[in-house]
Amino acid sequence: MPMKPLEFDHRYGELDQVITAYVGRLADDTEEAPGEALRAYLRHTWHTRPWALGSAEQQVREYARNPPGRLRLRLGEFYPVPDVGLSDAEIQPWLLLVADHIKRSVEDGLVPPPSAPRTHWEWRARFPELAQLLGGWFSQDMPDEFADHEAALRDYAQSTDPGLVARVVGEVHELLALDLDDAECALALAELGMEVDPPAPHTPGAWLEQVAGRLTGPRGEYGLPERPGE
Repeated sequence: MPMKPLEFDHRYGELDQVITAYVGRLADDTEEAPGEALRAYLRHTWHTRPWALGSAEQQVREYARNPPGRLRLRLGEFYPVPDVGLSDAEIQPWLLLVADHIKRSVEDGLVPPPSAPRTHWEWRARFPELAQLLGGWFSQDMPDEFADHEAALRDYAQSTDPGLVARVVGEVHELLALDLDDAECALALAELGMEVDPPAPHTPGAWLEQVAGRLTGPRGEYGLPERPGE
């Protein structure tokens, strides 16, 4: 039978984080330096959960040294490695290389400097609540479900726990602090799940500022802060 959640976390919890960072990307790590996906994982984890790096190194190395046999594969008691552009014979050396890079990063104190996210995984990992808002309320289905952006935002505020709304506001301010230009901000919104354009005439950044403002302050009758005169 498939592995229970607690056992999965003990064996593969942080391995899952490392490998998920490679979804949709090729394993471009070399002996000299980690590739883009692993750099994204290291950058995000160093600045949010540095204590998890030791578990990541251990779990990746253990999985590489003891890959699942046919019986465990059949029973579902294994962690499936996504397609990273490598043959089956290349997976084990690659995983050991990943473990070596994580170990070197920790032992040598190689902390990546803060920067804007560089991969789809990193955008989602750094701004999880904003991704929930944009992907859930501003997908391509938004025009069929809501009259406009304001109606979608109002529905989000009404149906979401105030603590999560506050997190979204914080993540919006953090994203704006990256000082992205209009094209970069539009790309960030797309990476986070937004599939419609901001309402005219707002630029992506100006609309985000409006979103933060509407979700901040005393909550009005419909879940959003009241505008002057309302």
